[in-house]
Amino acid sequence: MPGQGLSYAAASVHNEAMTDTQQPAYLTTKELAELLRIKERKVYDLAAAGEVPCVRVVGKLLFPRSDVEAWIAASRSGPSVGAAPLPLLLAGSHDPLLEWALRESGSGIPAFFDGSLDGLARLQRRDAMACGMHVREADNGWNVETVRQAMPDQPVVVMEFAQRQRGLIVAAGNPHGVAGIGDVAPLRCARRQSGAGSQRLFEELVRGEGLDPATLAGPVVPARTENDVALIVLDGSADVAFGLAAVAAQMRLGFVPLVEERFDLVLWRQAYFERPFQAFLRFAASDAFRQRAAAMPGYAVGGFGTIHHNGSGI
Repeated sequence: MPGQGLSYAAASVHNEAMTDTQQPAYLTTKELAELLRIKERKVYDLAAAGEVPCVRVVGKLLFPRSDVEAWIAASRSGPSVGAAPLPLLLAGSHDPLLEWALRESGSGIPAFFDGSLDGLARLQRRDAMACGMHVREADNGWNVETVRQAMPDQPVVVMEFAQRQRGLIVAAGNPHGVAGIGDVAPLRCARRQSGAGSQRLFEELVRGEGLDPATLAGPVVPARTENDVALIVLDGSADVAFGLAAVAAQMRLGFVPLVEERFDLVLWRQAYFERPFQAFLRFAASDAFRQRAAAMPGYAVGGFGTIHHNGSGI
């Protein structure tokens, strides 16, 4: 089987490197073909297509042994056998449906919500198994390029969780007549932490109206979750907040829709195969999860599980 041949090849490269430091640093076409158990013609095809690390010296193809070993390792799929265990933690951006599903699924995965970029940083350090993100990018993309730049060639997966409607949360009845971002200038605006995807997007939209986010009035202390930012409007400490339609409806507040965003889960591929995350995935496929999402205004989960990025290949 092809998978067995690749595993054998990876083991062979590793064992040779460990037992014989005198081996040449470069493999010939024939040696690489024997290592991978393929024909030499296939090696030439891989080299021509730029799919295998190689150099050409005086018309002869040579393959750097260390680069080939790394190339083989990057081609594997499935759980990372022997990798250091990941902490049982989901970090990143807060989402009320995600928070509920983690609890109801019995996955045992605790959450620490402190913004998309904080979650990505924790994922980079392997301080979390996964994180939630909703960072808008060029051409109305979401999350993928941010992850690629932060974790190039790393075995991480960007998996869609939900589409959400985001906009301006205002007091019931919209007493200030807010119709869009341009109307927030004279109002008290609630804020999120600087690493929150929603705060970054809010400031981007504000600048697009020719306003300076730093000049907006409102509470100085940032709200850490979607619920917290809406509560600031509910208790009268702010006139407007940039938040979710579902949270506004839950608190019987007014809502002005502005953006349809994609909320993704970014996780180490190793974490995908572990029991806690598998328990969460099974629950997300249940009627209970779909019914809960349908009851939350502005949510759509038809794309749940779609893989938008799979680092280091499969």
